[in-house]
Amino acid sequence: MKGILIILDGLGDRPNVQLKGKTPLETADTPNLDFFASRGEMGYMYPVKPDFIPESDEAIISIFGNELISSTRGQLEAKGAEVKLKRGDLALRVNFATINPQSGKILDRRAGRTLTTEEAQELANAINEIEMPFGFVFEPTVQHRAVLVFRGGFSDNISGNDLIYSQGKVKITDQVSRCLALDEDENTIYTASVVNDFLEKVREVLENHPVNQERIKRGLLPANYLLVRGAGIEAPKLKQYKKWIGLGYMPLERGFIKASGMKLYDFEYPSLRKLDAYENLYAGLRKACKYAIKMIKKNYKSKDYAYIHIKETDLPGHDNKPFEKKEMIEYVDRTLFKFLRRFAPSKQINLVVTADHSTPCSFKSHSADPVPVLFYNNSILKEKHFGEKQARVGSLRKIIGKELFKKVGFAK
Repeated sequence: MKGILIILDGLGDRPNVQLKGKTPLETADTPNLDFFASRGEMGYMYPVKPDFIPESDEAIISIFGNELISSTRGQLEAKGAEVKLKRGDLALRVNFATINPQSGKILDRRAGRTLTTEEAQELANAINEIEMPFGFVFEPTVQHRAVLVFRGGFSDNISGNDLIYSQGKVKITDQVSRCLALDEDENTIYTASVVNDFLEKVREVLENHPVNQERIKRGLLPANYLLVRGAGIEAPKLKQYKKWIGLGYMPLERGFIKASGMKLYDFEYPSLRKLDAYENLYAGLRKACKYAIKMIKKNYKSKDYAYIHIKETDLPGHDNKPFEKKEMIEYVDRTLFKFLRRFAPSKQINLVVTADHSTPCSFKSHSADPVPVLFYNNSILKEKHFGEKQARVGSLRKIIGKELFKKVGFAK
């Protein structure tokens, strides 16, 4: 094995008042990451381009050298959820969410993060009984996430119904929108209309469903609405990385790894059975680090590169929990990076550690801030701490996402 790419989802952050003006990464006790930083180079990266706020799919597509038009979120999520697609099928990424039924205001984009696996499946069963003049599949995946596929010849040139993200910019709005046709083609107008019609039928089903009635009685946010985005009808056309292996356990990363020709390693994410969403996230994080180590040990002699995507570090940013983000970074350091500290130098394996985007806790959303990059190649010996501030003055300097592999010598 020549190299390992580790993406800590949403790692980048901003100075935080609760952390006395430092970021979670700067505050974290990370002796193993610092070991690699002290024997390598650092820089900062715009995963897509400056002044662009990427979603995770846009970031990883760009980092692996693809153009954004190469794929869509919906297609990758459906592929990762193993929903079989035919040309013309419309695939969308979905969140179970909570809205105010009277005002249409979004109260929580993730139904309070308390929707259990069993509850999501019960709601999905009811949704799949809705009658439409075409076939469709609604598949819950992990926690609040789901995939929606309309069977037939649809257009994908439609907007989602949550405008917080729009072409790399953030619109500060919590108001649900209708899905809009983005051109005047008859099929596009029809597609937007039927998606809106379907979502209204779903709203009626969810509003009165016993699962949500019981959640309200217990003081929990109901999962009474679906937020959709990433419409896609074309199969992903991505660069192929046949000599790579990839660990992806969320639908998006699973789909991307499979579409990129890598050998996929994944695991079934722990079910959310209780109200403590972070207990569930830590269970997933423990499993992810364990599987990453197992994957590297098994394949370092036969594969040239490995891609490991750790999802959990993103969620505390969305929830404004800087101490949780710090703790998650420290956990990855004392497990995965502790192993790599022993393993990588002995096998002469280079490491790249970075993020797909920044998710500042104070912002509670993705931002256009660059992400820190650490490139361990055992070439420099100078004591350093891996963090945003030092990365901004590192020798790698400014990097655009699609330039990263060329910069560090990683190949397909």
